[in-house]
Amino acid sequence: MFKGFKRVIGVASIAALVLGMQSPVFGSSANPSNNGKGEGLSKDNGRKWSVIESGEINYVTNRDGPTLGYSVNSEVNYIIRGGYAFKDLNQNNKLDDYEDWRLSVEERSEDLASKMSVEQISGLMLYSSHQSINSAELTEAQRSYIVNDNLRHVLFTSVASPETAAQWNNNAQALAEGLGLGIPLNNSSDPRHGSDSSAEFNAGAGGDISMWPESIGLAATFDPKIVEEFGDIASKEYRALGISTALSPQIDIATDPRWYRFPGTFGEDPALSADMARAYADGFQTSSGEEEIANAWGYTSVNTMAKHWPGGGSGEAGRDAHYPFGKYAVYPGKNFEEHLVPFLEGAFDLKGGTNSVSAIMPYYTISWNQDTKYGENVGNSYSKFMINDLLRNKYGYDGVITTDWGITEDIGSEIEDMEKFGYGTSWGVEDLSVAERFYKVIMNGVDQFGGVDESDDIMAAYQMGVEDHGEKFMRNRFEESAVRLLKNVFQVGLFENPYLDVEETAKTVGNSEFMQAGFEAQLKSIVMLKNKDSVLPLQAEDNEKLTAYVPERWYPPVKARFGGGVTPGYYEVPFNLDVVQKYFNITNDPSEADFALVGIESPDGGLGYSVEDRKAGGNGYLPISLQYSEYTAEYAREVSIAGGHPTEDFTNRSYKGKTVTAANTKDLDLVLETKEKMGDKPVIVSINMSTPSVLAEFESKVDGILVNFGVQDQAILEVISGNVEPSGLLPFQMPADMKTVEEQYEDVPHDMEEHVDTEGNAYDFTFGLNWDGVINDSRVEKYLP
Repeated sequence: MFKGFKRVIGVASIAALVLGMQSPVFGSSANPSNNGKGEGLSKDNGRKWSVIESGEINYVTNRDGPTLGYSVNSEVNYIIRGGYAFKDLNQNNKLDDYEDWRLSVEERSEDLASKMSVEQISGLMLYSSHQSINSAELTEAQRSYIVNDNLRHVLFTSVASPETAAQWNNNAQALAEGLGLGIPLNNSSDPRHGSDSSAEFNAGAGGDISMWPESIGLAATFDPKIVEEFGDIASKEYRALGISTALSPQIDIATDPRWYRFPGTFGEDPALSADMARAYADGFQTSSGEEEIANAWGYTSVNTMAKHWPGGGSGEAGRDAHYPFGKYAVYPGKNFEEHLVPFLEGAFDLKGGTNSVSAIMPYYTISWNQDTKYGENVGNSYSKFMINDLLRNKYGYDGVITTDWGITEDIGSEIEDMEKFGYGTSWGVEDLSVAERFYKVIMNGVDQFGGVDESDDIMAAYQMGVEDHGEKFMRNRFEESAVRLLKNVFQVGLFENPYLDVEETAKTVGNSEFMQAGFEAQLKSIVMLKNKDSVLPLQAEDNEKLTAYVPERWYPPVKARFGGGVTPGYYEVPFNLDVVQKYFNITNDPSEADFALVGIESPDGGLGYSVEDRKAGGNGYLPISLQYSEYTAEYAREVSIAGGHPTEDFTNRSYKGKTVTAANTKDLDLVLETKEKMGDKPVIVSINMSTPSVLAEFESKVDGILVNFGVQDQAILEVISGNVEPSGLLPFQMPADMKTVEEQYEDVPHDMEEHVDTEGNAYDFTFGLNWDGVINDSRVEKYLP
């Protein structure tokens, strides 16, 4: 089973401990009953294990086996059997099957599940609310849910520093190790490798974590090898932070261009999304060499949780299901099956050895009228058809299924609650009690509840099941989930050693090698859309610097999604001028400039709802605009496909004839005003793009357009200056106008009329320019529909 042992603190670190602190103490099969923290250990022949005491965490290394890490404060001992050391996690001085690292993950998981109480399994089914790790010490709430509710899955958000995260992990693992059966924490994170645009890249310098483009930017490279490299690097950084599960990749095909979660996807194309999903999971999950435990799982592996089954990219009119006004996914093109492709042909078909993603998260959406067996229109986790009949039975998925966050909570009962992000999202089952919602989800085959810190409602659901089906049935059902959840902990080696060397964490996370790889990916993700008269690259004939005019941009007010009020608007240059000056001279006078560099963002056309409109007598529903200027929805549906909510006395969610203006309409003004100031001199527009956008409003007025998906300014300047040739391709269509956006089907990819620019180029899926013109390489041949 084992191909090596984990170098938890590195060979050099172990040697330093041995030489600087004490000699290792060796044991052998001649003394098989010895146990506990170095007491009575023999120096006999046949040495197979050794002890290294290193302060709060001690290590026992096994020859041809894993390194064990345990806290001196947890009262957990190691025991010697057959000449090897094992952690006595339940402190019974026996080697239980789940403690025996020589056995398979399946055998260990089944043994441990059989030993767990229902209360302990209920705790395993919890996934914590979002946790900011601001201190190495646990909060009282964190201690409470670990001790009292048996919670073992913690979701990290921000961390004060990598070292703080590592020390928090060690403190939390020491607490969990000394409780009951000694089950370690399986910490997780949403994607955390986004770029700080203003940060300067230096090939010899590191950072807090390596910086990469958004997922949609990774898709723009059209290179799964880059995505796999990202996963490999990110997994090493995650493990150094104490994170062993990634709440990613997001593999919904974004078939409606208005969806605000578009940048977290790999775009609208199912084949590209499938390839990227496979590469992502292979990169994160695959361990090799000495780090491998079995079947490519091991000590550098990070479990991946693909989301969102069965696809959340077809919300009606582009609205999102975090909100009640966006809870319906619709399929006017009868294209439900294509949304499963990234799962069936990507996430469930890995090539690195782990075979499949280890977890799946269903989306909040009600997949409208897609349940052909039971006729339910309920959120996907509540749908027996979506979970039991399709995912579990038809497609044979036996990994962990975790709900999205907060789906069991009660919804808001007031009109104002329609706009509240993160409220209860129990779509379609609002009339059930909280405990009944838990019960329904569990009976569908779901294993875990996102954003739940306490186990009372799971225990109540268990009792409901006992009343309906008997104790034996419900015990078996709970053990079934426990085995799935435990496998994800065993297969990444946490039962042997969940502890981190804080100094190694500091050396690993954001090191210069990882930062270099991320920066190179950023460069390859940039898409050049327009290059009139080959104005780019911008290079002076005499090798002197050209002079750039870089106007200020208006950053509109931002309403915090999780409360916290509104960030006021402000003017600011959208580039780090210290970085720009390394490439070009800068002037505030357009008449002195050789060219203008304008930085804008894609149109922010809203979320598609307004409480004010509802209170004024409307239905509250508004269009989501992908253009900057005022937009009136003349081509919207007269009657919505789906509708209905407890706070609404109507079902027609149409917004036809209503008008909105993008929050950042001043971006359009900025481009047009800059062109007027520059006259015949080149204007280059750099767009940080979140969703496909209507560029017809200014494209004809400018000379160059570069699209990026969350990169450092320096990457953009490397392209503009000619140091790097652009190679990115559009991972989606760019619409000609809002008419084609309104008339496309939410569930169908590649069904819009694309924008054609003044150079005659259509901004279609796979389009991109390099210095020679339109790119037509093997990537285009492979993915162009």
